Amino acid sequence: MERVLKLASQRAVVIFSVSSCCMCHTIKSLFCDLGVNPAIYELDQDPKGKEMERALVRLLGHNLPVPAVFIGGQLVGPTDKVMSLHLGGNLIPLLREAGAIWL
Repeated sequence: MERVLKLASQRAVVIFSVSSCCMCHTIKSLFCDLGVNPAIYELDQDPKGKEMERALVRLLGHNLPVPAVFIGGQLVGPTDKVMSLHLGGNLIPLLREAGAIWL
């Protein structure tokens, strides 16, 4: 858990992902399209990926922990939470506040 929280606080936007996950790809594409340069941690390519995955399951409260998005060091959540923020017009202001985008 400590490693996940430490990594999540090191950049404005942090995404924990699995390289073969289509929803992870969608979220990564969304942030890149918005001009964000997120830190991306591919759990399936990290030697401590399983440990981080277990920590994310505990944080999110369900068994599908990816994609897990942190903005400004705070857990935003998985795909449904991010898309809800985006469709509601709240994602971009949140990204501005975190210093992830400037426009």
